[in-house]
Amino acid sequence: MPSSRRITVNGIRVNVAVAGSGPAVLLLHGFPHTWRLWSEIIGPLSEHHRVIAPDLRGFGDSTRAAEGYDASTLASDVESLLDALGEPSAAVVAIDAGTPVAFLLALRRPELVRRLVLMESLLGSLPGAEDFLAGGPPWWFGFHAVPGLGETVLIGHEAEYIDWFLASGTLGRGVAPEIRDAFVDAYTGGEALRCAFSHYRAMPVSARQIGEAVATRRLAVPTMAIGAHPVGRALERQLRPVTDDLTAHLLPDCGHIIPLDKPGELLRLLTPFLADGQRVSTVDRAL
Repeated sequence: MPSSRRITVNGIRVNVAVAGSGPAVLLLHGFPHTWRLWSEIIGPLSEHHRVIAPDLRGFGDSTRAAEGYDASTLASDVESLLDALGEPSAAVVAIDAGTPVAFLLALRRPELVRRLVLMESLLGSLPGAEDFLAGGPPWWFGFHAVPGLGETVLIGHEAEYIDWFLASGTLGRGVAPEIRDAFVDAYTGGEALRCAFSHYRAMPVSARQIGEAVATRRLAVPTMAIGAHPVGRALERQLRPVTDDLTAHLLPDCGHIIPLDKPGELLRLLTPFLADGQRVSTVDRAL
């Protein structure tokens, strides 16, 4: 079982679960998750890695900050977290709202990111997602983006709201009751909802940050894109023109919440990819 602690970084307290030893692997969740999204992944990965799974700013038991929900600030949060934990580099695995954060971190600090795995998200307004967005973005993007609306009308109905995302994100299969209850608890109350929706309200700023970053540099870190339902290959198509070393996979019959819906399939992709990065890192140190 991972140990949990709170660490002060970048002006906030970040709740982080840590397990195992070896080359670091940083896991970044999305909405409506906490670090417990990785519950089925942490144990197997910790057999060969030091697994670091934080609650992102405003989520779970991390500080419910007034601001700082853009991808650049969040990338600074996790960069400072790795430094506080004494890790000079890490493989970074991210999904949903964590994906733009990991992408910017790898662009800005390629020496800090050994390998990069991005799942089920879009990267701002980069070309490649036109088919996915042909009917407009998912309905909740607009709902969450309206200041003050979601956290007002959902009070008292947080459980039903989170349940919809958990069912949709697993194609109706659902998640373990203890994980579901932890997510519901983490998103109950006006402040919890405000912080969650602040990630969506910062999306225009995050999109601008991503656009500016790729205008001046390419993603040189070995990268894996993993799609499922509903994003599919849209993220891969966004990454292709800006990434030097990209492999991509599409998981059939898998919902958006890949680490809980198909953890075995995810581990079969992650394990060799992360091991390759570990071998490269060992050779680099020997040289």
